[in-house]
Amino acid sequence: MAAMADHIVSGYDADLNALNAQISEMGSITETMLSDVIRSLKKRDNELAEAVIEQDSEVNRLQREVDENSMRIMALRHPMASDLRRVIGAVRVANDLERVGDLSEGVAKRTLSLNEVDRISHAKGVARMGKMVKSQLSQALDALLREDADLAVQVWLADDDVDEMYNSIFRELLTYMMGDPRTISACASLLFVAKNLERIGDHANNICEAIYFTVNGTQLIADPRVIKARKGGK
Repeated sequence: MAAMADHIVSGYDADLNALNAQISEMGSITETMLSDVIRSLKKRDNELAEAVIEQDSEVNRLQREVDENSMRIMALRHPMASDLRRVIGAVRVANDLERVGDLSEGVAKRTLSLNEVDRISHAKGVARMGKMVKSQLSQALDALLREDADLAVQVWLADDDVDEMYNSIFRELLTYMMGDPRTISACASLLFVAKNLERIGDHANNICEAIYFTVNGTQLIADPRVIKARKGGK
């Protein structure tokens, strides 16, 4: 009987480890996609942008596998407490990473369009915003790997900087378009890119919320540090 129990436990652990491995692989691919698409925007590299577009199907496949494996674990293993939170967290994170892949693909497609027209100076500012978002995603994935709720809170709070940069870029591009209508098409594409990057930052935030919930069993927005920051005591 003890041997059977050990077998069941080892099988359960293997299922959870496999789920974690799939999430880790998704994180690695989406992080690479975001890094490559920022480089493609900065260097006007069509080949790199096309590679990003091709990678999105792999992210979608992994997301489907995470959903299927999570449902199987819940149906067969009946996880409880922290294990249940891990499975739910994995589903939440996979959904956000799938959206990061979609948004990176969208940026890559716009980059291909931008590369057909003359470069405008504001592209450098959007690329800088991309690096900021890349750092945000990387830290969120690091917190996920280490199950570090404190780091997740720090990353979550830093999202305000991304939002401020997006608003600044939006105002600059709008003014630029009004001053020279010939740039409307290129500026509109850059605005699309900037908005996608801002949304990737939002998904990095969602990952941080999932990490916090998985570790603590409570919502991140109830953390005293978050409440203090929202009251202006950051």
